[in-house]
Amino acid sequence: MMHTRPGKTSKDEALPDPYTPGHGQAGYAVAHYDLELDIRLASNRLSGRARLRSTARDRLETIVLSLAGLRATKVQVNGAKPAKTSQRADELRITPSAPIAKGQDFHLEIRYEGTPEPVDGLWGEVGWEELSDGVLVSGQPVGAPTWFPCNDHPSQKSTFRITATSDAGYRVVSNGLLVGHRRKASRETWAYEVHEPMAPYLATLVIGRYQFLELGRVRAHGSPAVGVFAAVPPALRGAALTGLRDQPRMVELFSELFGPYPFRDYTVVVTDDPLEIPLEAQTLSIVGRNHITRSWESQRLLAHELAHQWFGNSVTARRWEDIWLHEGFACYAEWLWSEHSGQGTAAARAADAWRLLSGQKEDILVGAPGPELMFDDRVYKRGALALHAVRRAVGDDRFFRALVAFCSERRHGNATTADFTELLGRVGAGARGFRAEDLLGPWLYERALPPLPR
Repeated sequence: MMHTRPGKTSKDEALPDPYTPGHGQAGYAVAHYDLELDIRLASNRLSGRARLRSTARDRLETIVLSLAGLRATKVQVNGAKPAKTSQRADELRITPSAPIAKGQDFHLEIRYEGTPEPVDGLWGEVGWEELSDGVLVSGQPVGAPTWFPCNDHPSQKSTFRITATSDAGYRVVSNGLLVGHRRKASRETWAYEVHEPMAPYLATLVIGRYQFLELGRVRAHGSPAVGVFAAVPPALRGAALTGLRDQPRMVELFSELFGPYPFRDYTVVVTDDPLEIPLEAQTLSIVGRNHITRSWESQRLLAHELAHQWFGNSVTARRWEDIWLHEGFACYAEWLWSEHSGQGTAAARAADAWRLLSGQKEDILVGAPGPELMFDDRVYKRGALALHAVRRAVGDDRFFRALVAFCSERRHGNATTADFTELLGRVGAGARGFRAEDLLGPWLYERALPPLPR
């Protein structure tokens, strides 16, 4: 019996997305965001200017952007005032003076301001968050609009320039490469550029009293030299150097198993506040002071967030329904690091996960969990078990060739479960009795837990 999810992988399938209704418009694509931000930490005030270089995919009579809790004060389309601008709930709707033709390039400039705050929803509070001494942004899945107007969906990837001015003595950390820094009186400005396409939810901003440390440089498996860094409060320097000492080795291992590290540098930001969970962003991770111990719990989370640079950031799910392509893969990367570092084989970790799942409700389809359960731990662990089942079925050589091929073919793009299944069919061809759809189907699209892969 075949188990697969039918459907095309077009832009029309990705949007509108029932998991995040009201976020993302299929009718246009943003090629580049240029953000200029001024942040006053004491009063938590944000003033911004966003310039978006875009292309109409359909004839556009109205341009819809997501913007939550901030007020647009001036809007221009191709340098001119639009016919109409309105804001309601978390939407900014712009009616240009004349419809934009399909295929036409256009520019938006939006000035906006306000007191940013997180949005509350099915997944708790996400977005702009004040720390005890600074700020962080948790973007997944709908936190990006709390600090800039965007076409907010993982299928809408763009390059970025992010320039942020804040209080002197504070470091602003953001995605990509630091390309500028200056201080003037009591203000400091930091500029970053992201040259690889990035989904809006992966954009972040972290502001605090951080020292910047180099943890190592990795040149592995055909990759250019990768700088591995940490931004840490001075008082946590020693703890961070100890807790993060394996990060370069993790970059080296994952570069071998998944293909070259997909960006130039990688940074771990350690907040002075404890955090409930680490946060994923493109080219960096954000962890709390409670996540830099030498315990397995801390180290597996560090491996998990690093693995998202391949699975989630470079290769991004085309729609939120396929979130297991991020979380199942990153969870399996934890087990691969465990195996490599002598802390338990992937098979032993898989057996532990299976035993845990076998005692839980079987009421989820991991390949289509629904918005309420998209971050359920079963998506992570059962997704990882699906990958372990593939590894057992096709052998290590075909399995890791498939992961490298997936990361290469979909590099800096989007993918669906159907895309991964098709690739497995190609790379796994020749393994006795292996059919990717038949193997993955029960793990992803049936509620009953399949037997432990042997």
